[in-house]
Amino acid sequence: MTISENIYPESNGSSLSSKEVEHIASLARVRLDHEEIETYRTQLSDILEHFRTLQDIDTEGVVSNDHPTLHEETMRDDQPLQSLDKEKALANAPNRQGDYFRVRSVLE
Repeated sequence: MTISENIYPESNGSSLSSKEVEHIASLARVRLDHEEIETYRTQLSDILEHFRTLQDIDTEGVVSNDHPTLHEETMRDDQPLQSLDKEKALANAPNRQGDYFRVRSVLE
């Protein structure tokens, strides 16, 4: 049983009714005139038909793919390395104060 059939048992499941489109529009807080309701009824019914086609595909034995590309671990293990000494780190600092970088104040 589809969602449409749960909400509107009188629906035949092949296409949305005008009543269903009006309900969807009211949930979206969209006002539609009669012509728009008919246009959206046709378009939404076509979309649902595509999903029904997908539901009919046999996926038994198909491995679930939660990522569109092969996902390999790109992170390496942390390895502690010798860090720069203060003088090398501050060698190209445009402005320094003792053992620190001096920057403009960002807060008033």
